Amino acid sequence: MESLPRPPWLKVRFPASERFGELLALMRESELHTVCEEARCPNIGECWGRGTATFMILGDTCTRSCGFCAVKTGRPGVLDTDEPRRVALAIRRMGLRHAVITSVNRDELPDGGARMFAETIRWGRRLSPGTTFEVLIPDFKGDEAALAVVMAAEPEILNHNMETVPRLYREVRPQAVYERSLRVLRRAKELDPGVVTKSGVMVGLGERVEELYEVFRDLVANGVDVLTVGQYLRPTPAHLPVRRYYEPGEFEELKAAALGMGFRHVEAGPLVRSSYHAEEQAVAARRDTAEGGMIALTPRERRGE
Repeated sequence: MESLPRPPWLKVRFPASERFGELLALMRESELHTVCEEARCPNIGECWGRGTATFMILGDTCTRSCGFCAVKTGRPGVLDTDEPRRVALAIRRMGLRHAVITSVNRDELPDGGARMFAETIRWGRRLSPGTTFEVLIPDFKGDEAALAVVMAAEPEILNHNMETVPRLYREVRPQAVYERSLRVLRRAKELDPGVVTKSGVMVGLGERVEELYEVFRDLVANGVDVLTVGQYLRPTPAHLPVRRYYEPGEFEELKAAALGMGFRHVEAGPLVRSSYHAEEQAVAARRDTAEGGMIALTPRERRGE
């Protein structure tokens, strides 16, 4: 099935800034991957131009085959145990105040790569003590011990995306389980009540608005603080087609409805992605949560340091 033609108001900025080139050179020099490149994110020009990027650890090959994702699927290579240190060095060189770490799925690893997330946070704090850390994690196949390893490193924000509505999981996320993803988010908050939890969904894959609202309600019921909602854009003809483009006004309606359900912060728009404006989201989440009476503290503040 062919995708719909992209509407004229949905435009992506071409990556042409000097800062973009500097960041690209840094990633190649450090032998690092970013989800910005691997997932063909439409915001790469804007974000890299501002000196922000989302680091993708555990290599560049995923063990799952989601219908929407441009990251390559196959048998991953040998685990690069020096990767956390190199990511931390890049974070320091970039002078990041807020760093976002994500990964491919590594279902063949006993812990799904949880230890590498924790090591990346710890190396990052060692080299950049003033930086806050957000992790966008896989579901670790529901392994709560693996999730506990990540939470023990005390990320400021724990993100796990639902991606779509339950009815479309078989097509969009064939190796994922809707209830399992909800459980990851709920358990993260149980392990660290002070962490900001976050999730995201795409629209335009054939879902109904009422189904989206059900996902929103499920997320709020499981303690999720921050929601991102963005338009699905087909990365290649081999991926799922776009079945509908939402108008900008519809994103405003989704945002208003989500805020009314109890989220602390909502980012919604055609080009919104999980890590889009992540630093601004982190600041807003802390402020909005504080105003709601549940102050999201950094690990040092939680310990009274």
